Amino acid sequence: MRTFSQLFYVDVAMPAGCEVPLPDEHVERAAYVVEGVIGCGAERAEPGRMIVFAPGADVRVRAEATSRVVLIGGAPIGGERHIWWNFVSSSKERMEQAKRDWKDGRFPRVPGDELEFIPLPD
Repeated sequence: MRTFSQLFYVDVAMPAGCEVPLPDEHVERAAYVVEGVIGCGAERAEPGRMIVFAPGADVRVRAEATSRVVLIGGAPIGGERHIWWNFVSSSKERMEQAKRDWKDGRFPRVPGDELEFIPLPD
């Protein structure tokens, strides 16, 4: 598989009270809570929340309860990103084309779920 920058992905099972330091060798770093509750400094996060850390910050993720956390990050990819609904692109023009393609049904259906179609938000 080809990657465009150095990255990391770590799935961590943490018992309550456990602390995990995040090395500062990667500019972009974050923790996504799958289960449980974590803290980092004054921040607290529950399932479905992601904490994004400042570049170079001294980070220690602490499990306030038995938790499963995904640690992700890496080098930034150059250029601006545009996010709208389920689309992410480096080009506003490509984003607009994706909107038209979705609305006109040019995206393939999800395998095993060919009947449901979620319309483009207004």
